[in-house]
Amino acid sequence: MIDPESIDTLRAGLADSIAGDRKVLDELREDVRPLRDQTRRIQPRSTTAISLVGTDGGNNRIEFDPFMVQLIRVVDSSNNQYCLEAMTPTTDRRAVNARHLKEDGSPTTALGRMMAKLGVKGLWQLTHMIPAPPDVKAPVRPISPSWVQVYRELMEWAILLDLVTEHQFGTDTVIVADGNLRSKVFAKEHFIEYRKLLQHAIEEQRAKRRRRLYLAGVSKHSKVLQRYRLAMAIEGILRTDYPAYVEVPRELEKKTFVWDEYARGDEEAEKMGGETNKFVGGKMFFVKFGSRPHDPVWPIDIFLPQASEAPTVLGYMLADAIDGFPVPFYPMCLQRAHENAALVDFDMTILQDQVLRSVRDILGDQRDRLDELTLQPSDPSSARY
Repeated sequence: MIDPESIDTLRAGLADSIAGDRKVLDELREDVRPLRDQTRRIQPRSTTAISLVGTDGGNNRIEFDPFMVQLIRVVDSSNNQYCLEAMTPTTDRRAVNARHLKEDGSPTTALGRMMAKLGVKGLWQLTHMIPAPPDVKAPVRPISPSWVQVYRELMEWAILLDLVTEHQFGTDTVIVADGNLRSKVFAKEHFIEYRKLLQHAIEEQRAKRRRRLYLAGVSKHSKVLQRYRLAMAIEGILRTDYPAYVEVPRELEKKTFVWDEYARGDEEAEKMGGETNKFVGGKMFFVKFGSRPHDPVWPIDIFLPQASEAPTVLGYMLADAIDGFPVPFYPMCLQRAHENAALVDFDMTILQDQVLRSVRDILGDQRDRLDELTLQPSDPSSARY
């Protein structure tokens, strides 16, 4: 516990530091002040909204697992399952690649079809974050387990492209992705080609099937919004008594992100001497779906080719967000998809039991040691609470 004298010292130090940094807040207020006149009202529109969500490895962690098994699962808001895999960081990456592409290069899954369209034959060619399998005679080297998270993200992008390309929609639809429409996992210029494929598929849906598809990404957190939240509140931005939105200038993003390329859209790339936009697929907007001044504001990326149609896209999303529960004024389709993706209660118990069964099978005569450990607390130190 901090003693009273230390608290007084800390209080004085904080007051001096914050007073000295007052100019920082003044600069932030100056940055966002023009947004007050650019705020627009959201006019409600009615259409179908669906969402795709991949399981979060942290939320689906299996206890007592020496192999660090992770589940790769992607579902939508209607509880349609598009992918379910179990893998570990030490899984043979050649075997994983063979799940998606046959020896002759023909695809068998959504990820395989995306790889074929992008002209790559291996996951390690699609992304530099998945190392190529070592030569058989080469010594085995440690590999970062983070490549499984990269694989999960690639699967989500692939299923999104497959859905837009192959699915026959009954009505005009807004597809709400979980997170920003940006990615740094694609190698070279593969994300540029991916965005072109996505745009072409959307145009094909409109031309051949008379269906208008819109794509948006909703992020639960944003460094840009966090940085400017106080300044926006002081300046009265998005403090309206009606649903409203404002476009976020790229300059505000560049002042927030460490890497400028994560805030560079196509229009900025053309102005900067031809440096291509390799990572950004959306235009950011701050959006308030509620009708009260203090309702939450969400950072939403709208697919770059559709940025000019933001009033339409956000109008469609409004009807879905108004019914948001348990999170108010958050897209309901996204909340349903998260509920469907989470493996909890009985589902997780079954998976936990299957992991233990698999471990027991390989232990042979020593399987009784596993039974002993399952009866012991995994974290004895938790008893202190």
